Amino acid sequence: MIGATTSGELRAHNRVRLLRAVHDCGATRTRSQLTRDLGLARGTASVLVAGLAEDALLHEEPAPGHARGRPTQVPGPHPHGPVALAVDVREDAWELAACELGGRVTVLAVRPHDGTPQGTLGPLGEAVTEHARRLGHRMAGVGVALAGPISHGGLVDIAHLGWRSVDVPALLGDPGAPVFVGNDTALAALAEARRGKLRGVRVGVHLHVDFDLGGVLVVDGHAVPGASGTGAEFGHMRIGASERPCPCGAIGCWGMDVGANALLRLAGLAYGGGRGREQAERVLATSEEAVTATARALGRGIAALVNAHDPEVVVLSGHGVELRERAGEALLAACEPGLMAIRRDHPPRIEGSALGWRGSLLGAMESVFDALLTTEGLELWRKSQPDQACDTPDRQSVTHSTLDGESAP
Repeated sequence: MIGATTSGELRAHNRVRLLRAVHDCGATRTRSQLTRDLGLARGTASVLVAGLAEDALLHEEPAPGHARGRPTQVPGPHPHGPVALAVDVREDAWELAACELGGRVTVLAVRPHDGTPQGTLGPLGEAVTEHARRLGHRMAGVGVALAGPISHGGLVDIAHLGWRSVDVPALLGDPGAPVFVGNDTALAALAEARRGKLRGVRVGVHLHVDFDLGGVLVVDGHAVPGASGTGAEFGHMRIGASERPCPCGAIGCWGMDVGANALLRLAGLAYGGGRGREQAERVLATSEEAVTATARALGRGIAALVNAHDPEVVVLSGHGVELRERAGEALLAACEPGLMAIRRDHPPRIEGSALGWRGSLLGAMESVFDALLTTEGLELWRKSQPDQACDTPDRQSVTHSTLDGESAP
C-alpha cells in the first residue's frame, strides 16, 4: 500500500511538472526536449502524455518543419482543455481575454468605463459571465489585474479614482469558477518573471508606468507581496523635494512625477481621474521637455531602489519602455549620481519589458494557471470533465491567436 501510494504521488507530481513545463515554454518544446529537461524516462513521459490527453489537458501535434521519418511531437493545449479568462482593468478601460495552456491569447472584448466601481465592474462582470457560460466545463478561473493595492483577497483601493475598499469579486458576480484578484504591477512582474526579462533573475525590480507608477521587488520569480499583501507601491515613496499631495493621502509621492499624469501636468493640461490617455500619448510623442523631465524623475527613483535592493536588472513596462527609448540618456544621467559608489561600479541593467503593455493581462492569466497546475487543481479539473472528452484536433470555443507576438514569447 505504501509503495502504491508513493507511486501515485510521484505520478501526480510528474503530471504537474510536465504541464508546468509545457505552459512555461509556451507549448514550443518537443516531447523529447521536455523529457530530457525534466529528467524523465521516455516510457514515463509517454504514459504521462497519454494520461494528460485522456484528461483533456494535452494534445500533441507534429513539430513545424518536420520532413521525414517518425514525426517529432510537440505537446500543447488540448482542444477541450482549460481556459483562463484574464482581465486588465486600467483607470479608463478594461480588456478581457481567453488564455489557454502555454499562454496563447484571444482578446474577447475591450471596453472604456466611467471610472466608478459599479460602472467599471458591473459591465465587466456581465461579459465575464457570458464568456464563462460559453466556455462551460473548459472554464478554469478568472484572473483580474487592477491598478491599486489589493487586500483581503479582493478589496481594491484606487486612490486617483476614489475607490476605497471596493469588493471586486462581489461586483463581478459569480462566474462559476474561482476569481483571482491582483495588483497590476505585481501581476506584470509575475508575467515578466515567467515569460520576459525577469526570467531566471534571482533579484529584480519591475516598474510599471501608466497614469502613475507602480513597482515591486521580484525575488526568485515572485513579487514580494508585503506583510498585508499590499506591496507593489514603490510609486508612493517620497523621492525628491516635491510637496505635491498625492490622492493616496501622502505628500510628495514619486509616482506624481512619473507617468501620464506627470506628462499632462508638465504640458499644462488637465490631469487626474484616470482620464487623458490620448493627450498624454501625444505629449510623450512630441514634447521633448516633458519627456526628459519625466525620465529624470524616473532615473532618480531607480537609483534609490538600486541602493536599497541591489537588483540584477530593473525592468520597465508601460510608458516606461517609451521613456527609456526616447530619453534613455537623461534617465541614466539622473540615475548615476544617486548610486552608491559600490553600485556605480557594477550598475544593474535597465531594460524595457519584453511584454509591452500585455504584462498585467498575462500575469492575470498566470494567477489562474498557478492554481490549476497543482496536484489538487488537476484532480478538481479531472472530476469536472464530461466522460466524452477525447484527444481530437477539432478546436472549439477559443480561436488561437497572439497579441502582437507577445503572448507566447
